[in-house]
Amino acid sequence: MQATVKTFDPASRSGSVFLDDGTEVPFGAEAFDAGPLRLLRSGQRVNILLDGGRVTYVTLSTFPLPG
Repeated sequence: MQATVKTFDPASRSGSVFLDDGTEVPFGAEAFDAGPLRLLRSGQRVNILLDGGRVTYVTLSTFPLPG
């Protein structure tokens, strides 16, 4: 699923994304650390995996999702 980064805090490695329907979904360091990224910026398009409404993986929209 694709989303757009709303916020990202490099110190905590957490933030939030907007889904394409406008829903804001937070993500924690574990979701960020699961992917290959070092940094995100507001407005950046990303691919995410959701599990029960919780973000479990974040990567750039040009990178494949695991599985």
